[in-house]
Amino acid sequence: MARVAGIDIPRDKRVEIALTYIYGVGRNTAKDVLQKAKVNPDTRVKNLTELEAAKINEIISREYKVEGEIRTAVAMNIKRLMDIGSYRGIRHRKGLPLRGQRTRTNARTRKGPRRTMGIKKGKIEK
Repeated sequence: MARVAGIDIPRDKRVEIALTYIYGVGRNTAKDVLQKAKVNPDTRVKNLTELEAAKINEIISREYKVEGEIRTAVAMNIKRLMDIGSYRGIRHRKGLPLRGQRTRTNARTRKGPRRTMGIKKGKIEK
């Protein structure tokens, strides 16, 4: 496996696809990087030379926010929304959908698994 931006990218895939395994790098960014590095996108990762791999790594680290840097930026944006008390920040804090989706049904991805409300058995007062 080749290491690019601190990530082991798969050896048997084309470089263009393998670069998308890095958080913050999509298909278009991968194409741009390969074009700047003058590397054929159809090359397999295992067939890359050390020079090509170093050139790709250098371009990504110099020109793009990837991995930890971008995760930190996203976390700081969410924290800012929560600190100023905006609607979206409050929804983040409560773990509910942010963008107007219904919550009476669905919203299971944000709310988590259902918690069944059972009937409590006790003595009946008269």
